[in-house]
Amino acid sequence: MRWIGLGLAALLLLAGTGIGAGAVEVDRKLEAILAGDPVYKAQRLTLTDIPSPTGPAVSLLNGKDLSDWDIWLGYADPSITYTNKTEKPYGARPGGDPMFTMVTLEGEPTMRVDGATWGSIVHRGTFGNYHLRLEFKWSGKRHVPRLDLPENNGLLYHSFGPAGGVYGTWMPAVEFEIMRGSTGMVVPVGTMVKPVTDAARDRSLIDPQRRYMAGGRAVTVEAPAWNVEAAIDAERPVGQWNVLDLYVLDDRAIHVVNGVPVMELRNLSVLGPDGKRTPLTSGHIQFQSEGAETFFRRISLEPIDRLPRIVVK
Repeated sequence: MRWIGLGLAALLLLAGTGIGAGAVEVDRKLEAILAGDPVYKAQRLTLTDIPSPTGPAVSLLNGKDLSDWDIWLGYADPSITYTNKTEKPYGARPGGDPMFTMVTLEGEPTMRVDGATWGSIVHRGTFGNYHLRLEFKWSGKRHVPRLDLPENNGLLYHSFGPAGGVYGTWMPAVEFEIMRGSTGMVVPVGTMVKPVTDAARDRSLIDPQRRYMAGGRAVTVEAPAWNVEAAIDAERPVGQWNVLDLYVLDDRAIHVVNGVPVMELRNLSVLGPDGKRTPLTSGHIQFQSEGAETFFRRISLEPIDRLPRIVVK
């Protein structure tokens, strides 16, 4: 989930606030937040000390249908997702929906996400302390309003709360971004979700110009600096399978793309209405439908009792 190619002023215009004082004020706030960031320097990161599983692996796809998952769809017009004030989402789809289907692809059971209507599919299990591995690929098919933007989807973990609780479309969660050029980026889904990572300022990026850098500045990922880009684009070309590994232990996580570690998080938490933070250590596995046809297969999860290490070469 990312508004790629849009600066903050453009986002505010889409939200109906115009490119006036509001946009200027947000830009000033963002600049003040970024002022303490170090300058990004490229790193070669490797993953070591891979943990052995402490129990048997579990497949999240049963090979025949999506009966272990719940589907929720957002709005008939996805372009209003971030600005809607009056329309109601489609909501729960207990009988299934064409946006999420099981197909056989290359001889294997595969979950197909259509992308035309935005929404989510959430596994009913609650998981913590695990290594999740999956394979995904893009078909190249995109839908409005993202026809001219990179393919977009997302692996949302530690999902909790009501279905459609964020923009009437997704369940609150931490997002392992799956978007061409940005796979592995972290995005908090819901303003109450507060991940912490190490970041540096990379002026080659669109706002908020933050990229993961081991040993960088410790930052809480929250608006107006609402994401931190992956350390490197390790994704393969459209049409090829990519392997994603997600390691989570308590309130920490590591994102890995095709064997390359691209993000490390800690102090995952939820900010309550009383201002207190509660560690976010487990939750549901959720996938998005967000504008691009996506295929997922070999989604497996195994328990672990420690994280691997990221080493800077």
